[in-house]
Amino acid sequence: MKLPEMVYKPPFAVTRASHVAIRVRDLQASRAFYVDLLGFVISDESRDTIWLRGLEEGCHHSLVLRQGDPACEHFGMRVLTQEDLELAKTHFSSAGLPTKWVEVEHQGKTFQTVDPAGTKLEFCATMETRPRLFHHVEAYRGAGVQRLDHAQILTPKIVESLDFYVGMGFRLSEYVVDPNNEEPVFIFLQRKGNPHDIVFAKGDGPRIHHFAYTVPETVQLMTTADLLVRAGMPGHVEFGPARHFSPGLARFLYLRDPDGHRIELFPTHYQTIDIEDEPIRWQAPDFLIGGWQTPPERWFNEATSFA
Repeated sequence: MKLPEMVYKPPFAVTRASHVAIRVRDLQASRAFYVDLLGFVISDESRDTIWLRGLEEGCHHSLVLRQGDPACEHFGMRVLTQEDLELAKTHFSSAGLPTKWVEVEHQGKTFQTVDPAGTKLEFCATMETRPRLFHHVEAYRGAGVQRLDHAQILTPKIVESLDFYVGMGFRLSEYVVDPNNEEPVFIFLQRKGNPHDIVFAKGDGPRIHHFAYTVPETVQLMTTADLLVRAGMPGHVEFGPARHFSPGLARFLYLRDPDGHRIELFPTHYQTIDIEDEPIRWQAPDFLIGGWQTPPERWFNEATSFA
């Protein structure tokens, strides 16, 4: 596999994964799952929408729950300035991809688009703010989720996604190739300086496989699994707690919410900031997703469609 040249000075500055918006059947059941069990903070709520954030997060929301048939509306990213936002929209339009300015509650100027894999994306440069609560111990409950870290997208268009995101200034931190033909089956791309903001994995799609949040300590993974058992929801624990003996090397826990959307919890990642950080290559037989555990078959095949 020939890797594209990294673009260290891109035409606009994407800073990080920002937010994800999903549709849920029962807003109150989802509220109980995300707020009472996982410890999300409610920034605002209306008759049909709940805006959530983690304890570390100072921006208004990183997870939006909206009443409707289960689906993912979009995956959101932040750019640094309003000028970067205009340049990003021009970039997607010039690539022949549909773009439109939209009005989004609690966000500044925003546009929506799709990438070459068909992933529904939303970009903004500003958002309303709320107090960070990570130092308020009285605010902690359940998993004590801290911040959104990344999302993983299933798509057959791995190579196209790699080329497109590298052209936007994303850096490839790790990748997995099929030993039979050296074709990539996973690519891990980042802008914020840890292994990934967005991951593309080979599969039918585009579908969102999971979105991932950090938790303060590894013990929260066990505690969260215990809480789901106590709540009579052991089947919502899908995979883990365990450790990836593969890209990221993080300890993890994968959960399914009441509508089947998958969320990953993990404590931390390593840094990939320096120019000397070269992409790490893996071959599929050495890609031990669960370390000492084997993921269930549904972990590979099930995912959430985009609306």
